[in-house]
Amino acid sequence: MVSLNLKRVKKFFYFMCRESRKKGDSMKFLKNDMKGEDTKIFALGGLGEVGKNMYCIEYLNQIFIIDSGILFPDEHLLGVDYVIPDYQYLIENQEKIVGLFITHGHEDHIGGIPFMLKKVRIPKIYAAGVAIELIKNKLQEYKDIKVPQIIEFKAHYKYTFKGDVELSFIRMCHSIPDSYAFVFKTPLGNIVTTGDFKIDLTPLGPGTEFDKLANLGQEGVLLLMADSTNACVEGNTKSERIIGESIRELFTHIDSRIIVATFASNIYRVQQIVEASVINNRKVAIFGRSMKKTIEVGQQIGYIKAPKSTFIEDTELNQYKPEELTLLCTGSQGEPLAALSRVASGTHKQIKLIPGDTVIFSSSPIPGNQEGVNKTINLLFKAGANVITHSPMTDTHTSGHASQNDLKLMQTLLKPKYFMPVHGEYRMQKVHAMLSIECGCKPENTFILENGDVLALSKYGARISGPVQAGDVYIDGDTIGDIDTSIVKERKTLSEDGLFSVVLTIDVKKRRVILDPQIVSRGFIYMKDNEALTHDFAKKAKDYVNKQFETHDSVNLLSLKNGLIDYLSKIIRDATDRNPIIIPIFMQIQSKGVSPSVPRTDAKKLDLKPVKDNASKPVKKAISEENKSVDTPKASRPPKRMVKKTPHIDGEIKRTYKKRIIVKNQNLEKND
Repeated sequence: MVSLNLKRVKKFFYFMCRESRKKGDSMKFLKNDMKGEDTKIFALGGLGEVGKNMYCIEYLNQIFIIDSGILFPDEHLLGVDYVIPDYQYLIENQEKIVGLFITHGHEDHIGGIPFMLKKVRIPKIYAAGVAIELIKNKLQEYKDIKVPQIIEFKAHYKYTFKGDVELSFIRMCHSIPDSYAFVFKTPLGNIVTTGDFKIDLTPLGPGTEFDKLANLGQEGVLLLMADSTNACVEGNTKSERIIGESIRELFTHIDSRIIVATFASNIYRVQQIVEASVINNRKVAIFGRSMKKTIEVGQQIGYIKAPKSTFIEDTELNQYKPEELTLLCTGSQGEPLAALSRVASGTHKQIKLIPGDTVIFSSSPIPGNQEGVNKTINLLFKAGANVITHSPMTDTHTSGHASQNDLKLMQTLLKPKYFMPVHGEYRMQKVHAMLSIECGCKPENTFILENGDVLALSKYGARISGPVQAGDVYIDGDTIGDIDTSIVKERKTLSEDGLFSVVLTIDVKKRRVILDPQIVSRGFIYMKDNEALTHDFAKKAKDYVNKQFETHDSVNLLSLKNGLIDYLSKIIRDATDRNPIIIPIFMQIQSKGVSPSVPRTDAKKLDLKPVKDNASKPVKKAISEENKSVDTPKASRPPKRMVKKTPHIDGEIKRTYKKRIIVKNQNLEKND
């Protein structure tokens, strides 16, 4: 008889379930077996994507929210400005929220704060240095938001919360100052989230607190949540100081006007560009709203330093020779409305390209932005500019994220029992998990999760439980969540196949289409060259509607519309091999008197009260209620003379002229 180790079987079951999820199997979660003393770890954004970072730790009815970012849409999300997490779980559990804790001031970590504050009550926001100033500037743009208390923390601060939970901070290196890792000390063990980081042994600002990391590793780390952005990049990430030296070298050999495009939030890079300009006796002009704000914040805190005479206004450009100028602007990612894109297209009001201008891209394209960047570069070359991009020969950029060797060092220092890769696409998370296993973490203790998955930590171990509601919410203009995937799909269809609309005029009394349908085509076919085809579509639409009237005693407009869409879709697809959006529009002529769909004999059975006649003339109008029946139009007031001639309808009628009869939907008849 074979004996089974129940503990091993259970562990194997959990592991297989997790592996099945990774392969896309239907079983995604184990049962929701959460207990009150368990610690819940989950993400509302940031897993399987680069951006929209939002992670939550829930313990003893306390929710600690880490970051609240946005995701910049790709080319498939037409018309969408930003993507934010679904806050529904936080809305339903607002009373549990302890606060919002910000790791650093990048948009993918703080950009969603205004939108979250519109939906969720946050008692406190914890942030440091640059992040605080950027958050304050951002919230000033939203007058209808109640701003919570903002608490500034420093590296040596500690905060204690209910249930013996202690929060401490570890300073990290990143492309923006005041970046921190968080350590949540719980009765079960230490939970560490790194935030965005890189290992820079020669940093421009304060360096990584390696001593704290090493001591924490000796103390013990229960769970590590680490940045996975550069997990697929081999080697080490270059130091920011190397890039500064390269930029200064470039400036020395350029004797024309210099235009530099970089990330507005990369304060260290901006400072190095300013320093290179000062060394080469150049004045600096700033272009781009976000760039101006960043420099203001950097100067205010002391991270951007330069003589007062260094910065000039855009109106002063004509006072200096081209070789005396550096133009610092946004648009390194080819954004259509950014300063550099407008310069390249010749639409910028202040900057006109001069043949011989040197444009330096101190950045690398974010995945998905390569096409826009290439388009901008081509336009710059056409205008006669010299373009310098990042390459092995010209180090104009380095990442703010840790590469593989740096990630291994973090694993070695902290030696976590459980590991959860965050902040990255699935391939990045997968590679990061493999790196963790190489450094000694057990395969069954690594968890590659998706947004909404819940990692439950207890004294018995770690398991996948849950889930919680998570997803994407689209920001379109000033609206939050008013568009969904179906609308985005319609926009995509419109962009690819166009619009086909047919307008039909219906006589309710005669129950038929009385005019030839009108066809409107936008982005579908050129009507002048396809008159026979559009005429055929119009005839078939008319025949279809008339047939529905002939074969059905009562026709609902919504059903008629949907049926016509399905009918025309097949016909159009067979004729053109395209699938445009089809919009039928019904114009109804409401004739005088009682609707013919209700026979006179049946009308006498209706419990109607006589009212004044307001329908003495036929009225042509569009159907406003799609579910309104064509053969049961709104009842009209009969004239007074009819009241006098009609003694009763199924009984005695009490004359009144104070109330109007409103007949709903398609059923006018009432049972006796």
